[in-house]
Amino acid sequence: MQNAPQPPAEQKASTSYIWFQVLGQFGVFVAFITPLAISLAIRLAELAPGRDEYLGYITGAGSLVVMVTAPLLGVLSDRTRSRIGRRRPFMIGGMLVGILSLFVMAMAPSALVLGIGWVLAQLGWGQVLQALLTSMADKLSETQRGKVAGLAGFATQVAPVVGVVIAGSFAADALLLFLLPGLVGVIFVTLFVLFTKENDTRNARFDEKLSLGTLFSKYLYNPRSYPDFSWVWLGRFLFYFGLTLNTTFTAFFFAERLGVSVADSAPIIATISLIGIVATTAGAIGGGFLSDKLRRRRVFVLYSGVLFTLGTVVMAVASDFTLLVTGSMIVSAGIGMFSAIDQALILDVLPEKDTNAGRFMGIIGFAVSIPQAVAPFIAPAFLAIGVVAGGEKNYTLLYLIAGVFTLIGGMVAMRVRSVR
Repeated sequence: MQNAPQPPAEQKASTSYIWFQVLGQFGVFVAFITPLAISLAIRLAELAPGRDEYLGYITGAGSLVVMVTAPLLGVLSDRTRSRIGRRRPFMIGGMLVGILSLFVMAMAPSALVLGIGWVLAQLGWGQVLQALLTSMADKLSETQRGKVAGLAGFATQVAPVVGVVIAGSFAADALLLFLLPGLVGVIFVTLFVLFTKENDTRNARFDEKLSLGTLFSKYLYNPRSYPDFSWVWLGRFLFYFGLTLNTTFTAFFFAERLGVSVADSAPIIATISLIGIVATTAGAIGGGFLSDKLRRRRVFVLYSGVLFTLGTVVMAVASDFTLLVTGSMIVSAGIGMFSAIDQALILDVLPEKDTNAGRFMGIIGFAVSIPQAVAPFIAPAFLAIGVVAGGEKNYTLLYLIAGVFTLIGGMVAMRVRSVR
């Protein structure tokens, strides 16, 4: 691409950009992750009582759609000509689809329609998030990546807590259950769109003509050409596979272990999540700032995998509230650290930043969307192992397997060579 304006590599993003970026990601996660954390489970318990496995099918279907569309939308974003730049048009369009999805899920008369709503949410809010992350690749200097990823990682871990608190307060009202978290997303994404600057790309020129064949070719790349990017992709895939196994059935897991209904588990999960903010802060912000200061990424990714695995083991054997809280705190620290440092590591090794950042951010998105699509479909098989008719599901095995995947994911990051 020619004449696509980009800041010099050493130029730093403004303080206002950083805070609007952090708030934008916070808003998306409140709107987008709250259904995954609790709202979908509450609605599903109403629409299909006793069919916990449907949640896996719904979330898996949404991730499959994103897996197919994310690189395509990333390529289109890279090549967008508009007065407001390349990323913001996709944020606006994604937000509109995301708002529609919340109404669909709130008013769904069946599990099938609920699933359709979640697919729309993945398409809409997922695209907003991808555009925000690609904007980070466009704007941030190397010395800012760890700090900003730490702040954003903290914000995106706190966001579901805020969302769960809102959902727990309005669990009986399906419309408010989905729309109030969505309103938070609309406000902060709109602020980003209105108050951050992006260069006019109406005069951008592209060397390569876009065709159907070219579009499909953008879904693939040669791993040998970018080995460090490939190792980061694999580590992220493994970590998110374990994370998805751990989080998809959280509401049902807590309800079973504590002997309460799914709806009644919402305030309990909210309380634990609020306590977990401290651990998430330590992992995300502490890890992000230390990573920039020490100029090291890999070892922090490894530590995050170790922490997460330790937490899942504690949760797997927990039978009371105290152990569940302890395990959740350790998991929160691991997730916070991974979300910050791995994002910085991605930006460090991202190929072709000037011309194809959207494309490769879409490809790295596969490392999240594939686990989110596949893991929920596989999880019911683990839950059924050793279970007699009418017996409790095997959450212990599910959580232990989740820990194994995240540990290996952290270890894979040590294979990266171009970043310490």
